[in-house]
This record gives sequence, C-alpha cells and structure tokens, in this order.
Amino acid sequence: ILGVRDIHADHAASHIGKAQGIVTCLRATPYHITRRKVFLPMDICMLHGVSQEDFIRCKQEKNVRDVIYDIASQAHIHLEHVR
Repeated sequence: ILGVRDIHADHAASHIGKAQGIVTCLRATPYHITRRKVFLPMDICMLHGVSQEDFIRCKQEKNVRDVIYDIASQAHIHLEHVR
C-alpha cells in the first residue's frame, strides 16, 4: 500500500495476514455454529477426538477447549514470526 518493496516487510505481512485469518475464523465460530457449520481444521479436531457435532452442541469439554487453544496457538506462532 505504501510502496514499500522489502522482502522482510512482505514476509511479516504474510504472517500477520495468516494470524488475522486464524483469529477471524475462531471469532466467527459461534456465528457459524448457529447455522450448523464448522470451519475449523478437522485434523486438529481429530487429534483431540472432537467432532463437528461437539461444536454444534456447544460442548464445553476440555478436548473442545484444547482444539480452540491449539488453533489460537497457531495464530500466536505467526505473530512471533513477525516480531
């Protein structure tokens, strides 16, 4: 946008965009659940033994919270790369 042509700035912007996308997905999850949709990575859900139906039923079990934590941790990793 500002005409900056720097590979390091591009790399940082890429990681910021990924972090923002992950956070947006997490923040939109309650909205999507009301429409019986789950857009979270199934590989992480399966790792914790969580199904889409667990989210739709709004279960507050530890394994559901662990899925959210792992996904949020990925956003945090991207922010650490930016720093």
